[in-house]
Amino acid sequence: MTENKEQMQPKAMSAEEVMKKFDKESDKRDPKGIWHYIISAICILFALFQLYTGIFGVLDAHLQRTIHLMFGLTLIFLLYPARKSWSRSSMNPLDVIFAILSICATMYLIVNYKELVLRAGMNNDTDMVIGIIGTVLVFEATRRTVGWPMLTVALLFVLYALFGPYMPGILAHRGVTFKELVSHLYFTTEGIFGIPMGVSSTFIYLFILFGAYLEATGLGKFFIDIANAVAGWATGGPAKVAVLSSGLMGTVSGSSVANVAGTGSFTIPMMKKLGYRPEFAGAVEAAASTGGQLMPPVMGAAAFLMAEFVGVPYIDVVKAAVIPALLYYTGIWLSVHYEAKKYGLKGTPREELPKFGPLIREKGHLAIPLIVIVYLLVSGYTPMRAALVAIGLTIVCACLRKNTRITFRQFVDGLINGSQSVLGVLIACASAGVIIGVVTKTGMGLKLATALLDLARGELVPTMFFTMITSLILGMGVPTTANYVITSTIAAPALIQMKVPVLAAHMFAFYFGIVADVTPPVALAAYAGSGIAGSNPMKTGVTAAKLAIAAFVVPYIFVLAPQLLMINATAPTIILATITAIIGMWGLSLSMIGFCQHPLNALQRIVFFIGGLCLIIPGTTTDIAGIAILVLCFLWQKRNTGGPLTAGK
Repeated sequence: MTENKEQMQPKAMSAEEVMKKFDKESDKRDPKGIWHYIISAICILFALFQLYTGIFGVLDAHLQRTIHLMFGLTLIFLLYPARKSWSRSSMNPLDVIFAILSICATMYLIVNYKELVLRAGMNNDTDMVIGIIGTVLVFEATRRTVGWPMLTVALLFVLYALFGPYMPGILAHRGVTFKELVSHLYFTTEGIFGIPMGVSSTFIYLFILFGAYLEATGLGKFFIDIANAVAGWATGGPAKVAVLSSGLMGTVSGSSVANVAGTGSFTIPMMKKLGYRPEFAGAVEAAASTGGQLMPPVMGAAAFLMAEFVGVPYIDVVKAAVIPALLYYTGIWLSVHYEAKKYGLKGTPREELPKFGPLIREKGHLAIPLIVIVYLLVSGYTPMRAALVAIGLTIVCACLRKNTRITFRQFVDGLINGSQSVLGVLIACASAGVIIGVVTKTGMGLKLATALLDLARGELVPTMFFTMITSLILGMGVPTTANYVITSTIAAPALIQMKVPVLAAHMFAFYFGIVADVTPPVALAAYAGSGIAGSNPMKTGVTAAKLAIAAFVVPYIFVLAPQLLMINATAPTIILATITAIIGMWGLSLSMIGFCQHPLNALQRIVFFIGGLCLIIPGTTTDIAGIAILVLCFLWQKRNTGGPLTAGK
């Protein structure tokens, strides 16, 4: 029976296999010979262009964004084959043709820039042909790099623009001609070259290059070692290492799946070895890695877009994200702690773990750029200037010790890796620009917001519920930056119409779009975790969603009580709201895991959930009620009998 069970268990995958299966951005070719040098040269030129404009000042908006897209499209067609079956070690002539077309379609805008500006809105037949080719190339690059979910959404919006007059009820609009649509999407800064592309061509590229150099210095391994030194010895140590290291990696990572593969290849086998169920091990890493997209200061590059869309300083977005991210990780940390207590799982012996002191002495200098960049952003530096300083400081700090020193080859590789790492974000921003272009041309955002409000009968809580469902659906299989653009454009306006603060509305939609990565049926991060753990994907997804309970609860709370986002709040109210909410997360975690000092029955789990929820909602009355409920339930459950369960049951 045991043998049959083992045969039925899915086979564990390597981190590389997981990335290729669940992250399309990782499934790129590595050609040899002349094409290797051509691609490397384009990557270096791309990086030098971005650094030059970052240091000496960006070009006119349309020029900056067009050159950025030219490099991006060219590299995508050279690096990502049109079909899965095509070789990853040689170049296909069709891909070369697409790359040349990309250069021609974008160079046309650059060469004829002044003329196009002078006759804005009066495009000739040549313009139309170029516009159609350029737009189709963006769609094809999206399919290759990001996948069908993002492309499908963009195409549906294009169809809506063209066939709007035939739509039912409130969704109908006067219609947009094909020529008007192409002109709007390709020859203005409200379509493909809109705000998302503007942010990608300035802030995002430099932060991704910063992340590439941090990775080159070995910061990722340092984070894992630090997490092991801090928490590896504690109850359920490896799971806490997964939570801590994923949270640290999330400060610079832009992908949930990449985070799962990066830290999960180390932490998931450790969790399984300790006695955690495979489904739980994969779910912990998935939930913790997904939280990295909610973790300031980068938030998967969405923080920069949010600042532009909402019209607030970037640092306000970072401040608003701090408490919700803290609550999210607190919930996961407590859940793995009580899961370990539930099954009597101990930590790794201290003698097998790295020592904190020597680690800090040997590699602590690698974290200096992260500390400095946060300081610079808080001090009022622009994100671009802060990123440039941080890139330089990363290289300088790495040279402080021989074992972390970056060679000239590694410096060049950093430029290449930075240019390749930005491609998924770049093309997602271009496709997101199509969506925004259709919304601005047709007024679709307002129409959808009105439809959601009608469905919710004008009540705030039902509106939040329908906005949550909409964001979860729209966020399925979509990368972080595009995820934010789509959810903020389609779902957030309904909350804004209900007089919810704009930042709170955008953060609400963003949270649920991101949580789609651990919400079945399309839970890419959870499925990536299950691949490494060799567990059942659906069970892993359900467990990950339970661990991410904070992400399903906290957004409702910060809409109802914006002080959790530090909006119109004083220091005492922020501190009190944070402390009570953390205690509330303790109650929710006990409810999800079903264990405190003893196993909890169904009624006790419900009561702990209610008490925890009361404490997360800011307010004197709810705080007193929550404390009373949790204390009474804690005393009640102490009377239970029974100790830890048998591991794996």
